Amino acid sequence: MSIATKDLLPAVIKTSEEASDIILGFYNSDFSVEEKDDQTPLTSADTAAHHCIVNALLELTPGIPVLSEEDSKIPFDERKTWSTYWLVDPLDGTREFIKKNGEFTVNIALISDHNPILGVIFVPVTGDCYYATKGNGAYKITESETTKLSVKNTTRDSIVVAGSRSYRDSSLDNFLSNIGSYELISMGSSLKSCLVAEGKVDIYPRLGPTSEWDTAAAQCIVEEAGGFITDTSLKPLRYNTKDILLNPHFLAFADDSIDWLDLL
Repeated sequence: MSIATKDLLPAVIKTSEEASDIILGFYNSDFSVEEKDDQTPLTSADTAAHHCIVNALLELTPGIPVLSEEDSKIPFDERKTWSTYWLVDPLDGTREFIKKNGEFTVNIALISDHNPILGVIFVPVTGDCYYATKGNGAYKITESETTKLSVKNTTRDSIVVAGSRSYRDSSLDNFLSNIGSYELISMGSSLKSCLVAEGKVDIYPRLGPTSEWDTAAAQCIVEEAGGFITDTSLKPLRYNTKDILLNPHFLAFADDSIDWLDLL
């Protein structure tokens, strides 16, 4: 399927903004928190944003299916027939949303032949929007301007690392000890990968569980900014290739001249 991703982009950004407005309505009031089967939290904001995004995408592209975190139990026998589909995390960083620290996002990606070809990440609290389409660069929209994104050149003796605000184990500690001199920035949601894309961070090692909707939009943005999101064999992440929707451990990084594997 040939898709003019640049033509879809304005509508997808608008949808992400509409979902963000819905999320902020809950964020600024009392909201209920439930627990899903996998022990991750679910709020009424997740559900409302899910319905907003799915309805908008199905109207925008009626022939393209949508896979959302909040409706992810679609059998692989059905999913494996999709050459193109939308992959959505309506509220990435639900734990940060509950903590009310602002570090959560709306993630929308378009996947074609197992690769992300469009990515939009909207930050409800700031109104910032990161976006990219395959072959057209990555950008950040703020209140005042639109900026083209570019990853940084890594200097081995002053590496800046992004780490999860809510998840940390011995694998990250081991990685940091192997680096030697580093600066660690803790952040929630896909914002960590966005920091790589905008040249503020050298690497975000995720050596723990994530799902495909957590990374797809970010991967398009990071790659179009000149960076990489790969598994720990340095192969780019691919989507909808297996029954389970969990990612392998991965690295989001700016500069492939560094031997990151040697530091794991």
